[in-house]
Amino acid sequence: MSASAGLDAPVQPSWRDRFRAWREGLTASPGFRSWAAGFPLTRPYARKRARALFDLCAGFVYSQVLFACVRLRLFDLLADGPVEEHVLAARLDLPPEGAVRLLRAAASLELVAQRDDGRWALGPLGAAMIGNPGIAAMVEHHALLYADLADPVALLRRPRGGNALSGYWAYAGAEAPHALGRERTGDYTALMAASQPMVAEEVIAAYDFRRHRCLLDIGGGSGAFLAAVAASAPDLRLMLFDLPAVAEQGRERFARLRLEGRATAHGGDFEGDAFPPGADLISLVRVLHDHDDEVVRTLLARVRAALPPGGRLLIAEPMSGTAGAEPAGDAYFGFYLLAMGRGRPRTPAELQAMLAEAGFAASRLIPTRTPLLTRVLVADVAQA
Repeated sequence: MSASAGLDAPVQPSWRDRFRAWREGLTASPGFRSWAAGFPLTRPYARKRARALFDLCAGFVYSQVLFACVRLRLFDLLADGPVEEHVLAARLDLPPEGAVRLLRAAASLELVAQRDDGRWALGPLGAAMIGNPGIAAMVEHHALLYADLADPVALLRRPRGGNALSGYWAYAGAEAPHALGRERTGDYTALMAASQPMVAEEVIAAYDFRRHRCLLDIGGGSGAFLAAVAASAPDLRLMLFDLPAVAEQGRERFARLRLEGRATAHGGDFEGDAFPPGADLISLVRVLHDHDDEVVRTLLARVRAALPPGGRLLIAEPMSGTAGAEPAGDAYFGFYLLAMGRGRPRTPAELQAMLAEAGFAASRLIPTRTPLLTRVLVADVAQA
């Protein structure tokens, strides 16, 4: 048999693919759907599928209900306890009909709940928003993403960049990121600072930083992550590396927290400028998925060169293919980063292959409590 004949031979589908084809063939049949919706044993499954499809169609409306609640500070108004409906309407500056429409919509999403006496209180998901400014900040920020997704087909077809979101993340399309001033970096740095504590809590719960002497956080914004680590590892020396205008805000944070004696901030562009020496641990927190493969490969190689024998790299970010969080990794971040103009979500296996290519001796995932929010991957430099 010739080599070309072998290449042309049909590929036999796996038993799992055959089962999927059979299942989806049934689901595509109107007659089967009608039967399944009426048969008692299959009715719950049919209803679940119908609800899931409806949620996909209505998801944008759900997100806008949440946006309205955040914009109107509804959860803050309910934080101290139940409030009467007419009082809420006045505080929200909404007509009574508008207030009722919003409250009922929010209740259907478990953001608020109506008590038996008619007053309104926080629901399970609304209660989770209290004391978590990072979520509220991201919801407000999503107004830019919604604008960019008004025509998703056009977004997929046109060259990357030039969107509301890419303009917000100023470094994404800048030819000289190191020259950006605070007026261009201030907003996104504030957003990172607001949302970073959620990630820091996950990482600190998963990893013991006390085993290291010095941590260098590259692309660490204004130092919110390092500030959280400082409290968990009192003897750890800390270094921040980010764009000059951002690093200046890090110095201000360290001064406010009285960390100047053990924390320093260094300005530069991580694609070419030298990293400060002395770290036995380097962290990249929500950095790699913001950049394209070529930049990531270069950065990992530079991190490997900066670490001493036995040093370690810690990567923390949402990852593609995370069990139970697949839509977050591939749908949400896939389109968010497309609108941003650079980067892509990667699986742990893809990151580990890049780490091996950069010269790291070994890498492994460390379990986190909320993988949807962040996963942690560590990679080691071989001992001398």
